Amino acid sequence: MKARIPNAPSQGNMMKQIQKMQEDMERIQAEVEASEYSASVGGGAVEVTVNGSHEVLSVKMKPEVVDPEDIDMLEDLLISALNESIRKANDAMSQGMEKAKGGLSIPGLF
Repeated sequence: MKARIPNAPSQGNMMKQIQKMQEDMERIQAEVEASEYSASVGGGAVEVTVNGSHEVLSVKMKPEVVDPEDIDMLEDLLISALNESIRKANDAMSQGMEKAKGGLSIPGLF
């Protein structure tokens, strides 16, 4: 006797769902990679903008932050702004992929 699972999707429907999910993921990935993510640190002293591919697009610094006697502080501000803007890009990608999965969980795939 075969066990029947009520309302189980057919293989055809499952494949359609997987194809749609893949298309959604590719679209979202392209959107995130084309988007810009900025982070400002030091009370706005340094601002860094990256795209979703983690390429630095711009670095802006207020003149007062450029102190030849305190290069360490400027380096720390740049590192902090870069890391935060990259974190924002990563978060956007993760959220987009979760949305594209639409609750579908395939063991070993996600």
